[in-house]
Amino acid sequence: MREKRDYDDIPGTYVFDGQASRQGYHLNMFCLSLNKAENRDLFRQNEAEYMDKYPMTDTQRDAVLTRDWLGMLRLGGNIYYTFKLAIFDGMTMQHAGAAMSGNNMTFEDFRDMMLAGGRGIEGNRSKQEWAEYYSKPENRAHAADVDSVTANQGSADSSEQSENKDDSNG
Repeated sequence: MREKRDYDDIPGTYVFDGQASRQGYHLNMFCLSLNKAENRDLFRQNEAEYMDKYPMTDTQRDAVLTRDWLGMLRLGGNIYYTFKLAIFDGMTMQHAGAAMSGNNMTFEDFRDMMLAGGRGIEGNRSKQEWAEYYSKPENRAHAADVDSVTANQGSADSSEQSENKDDSNG
């Protein structure tokens, strides 16, 4: 079982550590393959067939096929590698960032947030603080989005642990 890390408590954060590297190796190698024009052409012709070259988990394959950007990160995808797929789809980094926000943020909202200095620290220091902050009535506007992201982080954590039972170095 994976050793708990201090950064596991940061809401909305998926640190690409040794465990994530091992979990996402085939996913990341698939994304890296899109550097070559001939591979992009093959992928464009038949995405599912092209991905057969890479022994990803079914969940990883589904995340690629449905372009679940945040899901790819949860499943061991490195943002620099998964962005190669976003580029293939004609996305900018700002579009990908909005899609990875986990709260249905638009490109414009993401851009404006970044121009204003990024996501504020209030309510974002830990998952516990997140829960406390969004339990207050005045902060409930996006509480459903937070609940969704927190639930998905928990399910990603448990699937990581079940896929890496012998991993103690992560």
